[in-house]
Amino acid sequence: MSALRLVSTRSLSREEWLQWRNRGIGSSDAAAAVGLSPYRAPLSLWLEKTGRKEPVDLSDKEAVYWGTVLEPLIAQAYAKKTGKKVRRVQAILLHPEHPFLLANLDRAIEGGGILEIKTSGLRSQGIWEEGIPTHYRIQVLHQLLVTGKSWAEVAVLIGGQELRIYHLEPEARELQQLMEVEQAFWRYVETDTPPPADGSDSCRQALQDLYPRSTATLIDYTEHRAMGELFRELVQVRHQRKGIEQQEAMLEQRMKEALGDAEGALFLQGKVLWKSSKDSRVLDGKRLIEEHPDWLAPYWISKPGSRRFTVQAE
Repeated sequence: MSALRLVSTRSLSREEWLQWRNRGIGSSDAAAAVGLSPYRAPLSLWLEKTGRKEPVDLSDKEAVYWGTVLEPLIAQAYAKKTGKKVRRVQAILLHPEHPFLLANLDRAIEGGGILEIKTSGLRSQGIWEEGIPTHYRIQVLHQLLVTGKSWAEVAVLIGGQELRIYHLEPEARELQQLMEVEQAFWRYVETDTPPPADGSDSCRQALQDLYPRSTATLIDYTEHRAMGELFRELVQVRHQRKGIEQQEAMLEQRMKEALGDAEGALFLQGKVLWKSSKDSRVLDGKRLIEEHPDWLAPYWISKPGSRRFTVQAE
């Protein structure tokens, strides 16, 4: 089995490329689709795939810019270091049996492999110490799933000066399991049904995007067992969190009492710091508004309100 070429990317604009990408799950979507992305929740990806939200344009980000600039150089360095020939694949690829599975490859390796190219700053190098980070591993496994290839390598340039190469071959049933979870996500798209919340910040924002305004309606769940249990658990967890936060505050305050005016303290397990920040100058906005409201009048803008979630237990 080999992938089909859906469309050439040689002359596609970003808008055209996004239109094609929204026909299915691309390799950079895969980790979000299966709930393993540290950046996007399944619900956030669902908003994009159902046309409710435009994908975030990252092209002006420094990391994305330098990743694009350095990609051909890293490919050359990989080829020189390994002796393996690589070639560009300028097309969106399509799984021959599951048309919602799409992929773009950085490079194909002669001999039947895939090369995924990454760049990482020094502050992020720690995520590579135990091997390929999970969300990148899912991305490459998705590419193997689409193409039918059996192995891949990831070349990552760390801090602009260290090239690391990781070999990846799927474990038993790993690709089958990935396809099943991606199929489940795509059913949410096809049926226009939001996937369940996962507790992430991305999901919180996605819910705000999905339901931006409230209506003057109260739903009666007093006889609904499942929702009643959900509410009970929410109240219980909030009480537990409040207790933990109070305990943390008390311990922190006792530590500050012990420090006095000292900057910090050392312990066998680590250290604490209670340092003074530098003095700063801030604008007294309240006074400015009171004394010169006419100065600010041209600069007031309307900002849409957001929804605030509160819990009131009986």
